[in-house]
Amino acid sequence: MLTIHTADVLVPGGESPSLPGGAVLVEGHRITAVEVYDDLAAAHPSARVRRWPGALTPGLLHPHGPEFLERSYHPDPREDLGTEPLTGESLSALAMTDTRWGASARRGVQRLLAQGTVAVVGPLQRPTVIDAVHRSGLSIEQGPMESVLLPGEDATFAIFAATECVATVIKGRLLHRRR
Repeated sequence: MLTIHTADVLVPGGESPSLPGGAVLVEGHRITAVEVYDDLAAAHPSARVRRWPGALTPGLLHPHGPEFLERSYHPDPREDLGTEPLTGESLSALAMTDTRWGASARRGVQRLLAQGTVAVVGPLQRPTVIDAVHRSGLSIEQGPMESVLLPGEDATFAIFAATECVATVIKGRLLHRRR
């Protein structure tokens, strides 16, 4: 199915200039076109359209994957441990099993997606954490990466209105949407 994602401005990254009223045409997991929305809509009248406020940009790289996902515990809301990640002595006091690490990583990944993150810098060591990251669609990078929105590239991007992430799309899948 063809989907057009459009925002107030498209910031494709790299050397490409920003495009007011820009849009990306997504087919499956790939970007097939990057143009002004009106041109894409005219060329593909049957495409589903997702309109977003703000800026459509390449997604973010979280530079501290191991610290955020393997050295922090993201509490379940049903636990009486607060809402912020636990580290240090607070983490040491918990009985951490592989199952608990995996559940924590899934909650941590949801936080990352809500921030517009599409990749984390590794390496990650815990198999349950790695599994949670891969299942979410996030990639694990070994260092800085440059993302650009170009035809033929994975449809992986985020949309920001002011400083808040409105949506995160990884390989054509809408994985986070602000409610």
